Amino acid sequence: MLRRSRLFGRKTRVTFSLPADEPPGTVSVVGDFNDWEPGRHELVKRRNGTRSVSVTLAPGTYRFRYLGTGGLWFDDDTADAIDSQGSVITIG
Repeated sequence: MLRRSRLFGRKTRVTFSLPADEPPGTVSVVGDFNDWEPGRHELVKRRNGTRSVSVTLAPGTYRFRYLGTGGLWFDDDTADAIDSQGSVITIG
């Protein structure tokens, strides 16, 4: 699930979150905002039964995917769109 929070200026904080145990193991969000670098934005378990990570983004369109343990790639159903390159989010 994606949550957007407007920050100062034109920046937006995007929080990527998933259930705590689905899929099992470690999950990172990777995308063109972090040069598709696995592990750079790893989701952290929270007290509310989810795991999440937040990224501050400038206006633009970004592609991303989640990368789980064992090389499991998957998309976010709550993204603005999903295409052949992954999930898409647009920040206005």
